[in-house]
Amino acid sequence: MKFHFRLPGVKVMVGLVLLAVFTFLAFFGSALAPYDPSARSNDILQSPSAKHWFGTTHIGQDIFSQILVGTRSVMFVGFFAGILATVIAVIIGVTSGYLSGWAGEAVSTVSNVFIVIPALPLIVIVTNVIPNSGDWAIAMVIGCTGWAWGARLLRAQTLSLRQRDFVQAARANGESTWRIVGVEILPNLTAIIASSFIGTVMFAVMTEIALAFVGVSGISQWNWGEVLFWAQGQQALAIGAWWWFVPAGLCIALLGTSLALINFGIDEIVNPRLRGAGRTTVRTADGRKARMRFGFTPVLTPSADEGGGR
Repeated sequence: MKFHFRLPGVKVMVGLVLLAVFTFLAFFGSALAPYDPSARSNDILQSPSAKHWFGTTHIGQDIFSQILVGTRSVMFVGFFAGILATVIAVIIGVTSGYLSGWAGEAVSTVSNVFIVIPALPLIVIVTNVIPNSGDWAIAMVIGCTGWAWGARLLRAQTLSLRQRDFVQAARANGESTWRIVGVEILPNLTAIIASSFIGTVMFAVMTEIALAFVGVSGISQWNWGEVLFWAQGQQALAIGAWWWFVPAGLCIALLGTSLALINFGIDEIVNPRLRGAGRTTVRTADGRKARMRFGFTPVLTPSADEGGGR
């Protein structure tokens, strides 16, 4: 009897479930919050209880409500910046890789310029110059400055693909440039595009949280970084108020884990070499062979004496 464990599918499913939970909270977190996250109460520095699931702050604010309401800001900035940066990276990277001559070099030069543009100082400047800039400005800045590395990877892969036989055959058959790029080249860039998107989302999320944690103004009133900012400012660790910073830290870790699992799973599904990586064959004590893969249950096959394994 064979026992097969499809690791890529499990990775993707676990990542998608976690991501779906955070997406649900982003849309409905404000409605589900039991209290106003900014409202004060007499329950000062209370540990988690039935009344306050994640405890309270030094002025009686409900931390569970702050986490729920703050999820929307984190998810919006992450995915808006990720989509914007990925679209720009695909356009610039594939165009510069497929075009030859001065046109391709000119487009490639643009991406090289954007690589050296620092996103964090630019965000600080924008949030201070534009009053009440909020999440839109942060997401726009990250999206417009975070596409260059993805574009370089896509350009390098496109330069390799344009010399392949199937692309040359499409050219010889008179296919249009847009069809060659859209049908022949882009499907082979799925893993890189997905990795670039997920990497940008993670960078955008961590950037917003880091900026809120250090107290940069102009960001939405509540997000996970804001919770950590007040916890650090009030010495939550020193006074033993672990419930003040642990929930936000766990949310950051779980969101990053979900994106990483989706990335790994997509990469293994798209890349056949990764699906066969780590496979080896060992012989058990009774003479049968077992195919082993890291993270998989052994699959027993008949031995040579039993008519198999040849």
